[in-house]
Amino acid sequence: MKKKLTQFTAYFIIWLLLTWSLHFQEVMVGIVVALIATALTRDLFPDEMIKFLNPVRLLWAIFYILYLIFYIILANFDVAYRVLNPSLPIAPGIVKVKTGLKSELAKTFLANSITLTPGTLTVEVVEDNYYIHWIYISTEDPKRQKQIIIDRFEWILRRIFE
Repeated sequence: MKKKLTQFTAYFIIWLLLTWSLHFQEVMVGIVVALIATALTRDLFPDEMIKFLNPVRLLWAIFYILYLIFYIILANFDVAYRVLNPSLPIAPGIVKVKTGLKSELAKTFLANSITLTPGTLTVEVVEDNYYIHWIYISTEDPKRQKQIIIDRFEWILRRIFE
């Protein structure tokens, strides 16, 4: 029941944000649309989404969006600078790093965050190991690779999902 309530609430909030109106008829249509969407997608939301009813986790999630945008912008500048300045080294390759996250949803968010950040691409995830294509492998030390690629996202995802 909590899962369905969470889904309904998420859909209804999305409706309100899209319509940007609190007129009675639009709120009523939003309730109906959210109910229908909840009924049609009851198996799409993972059970872990119930944790988002906790306002502290929700605040961390909002902070994470801003944090991720910052790293995406930073990585964009790095990649653009490497393209425009041929003297900068480019040493592409695939590295294997291990995560400490246990939640499947957290692992998915980590893989997507890595892929969204220019210069890195999650190629495959096998259990706790991530195979990541990296535009510039700056170190051969696996611990340092983990610090550079995964640790910047992992600590906050743990606060949100675990």
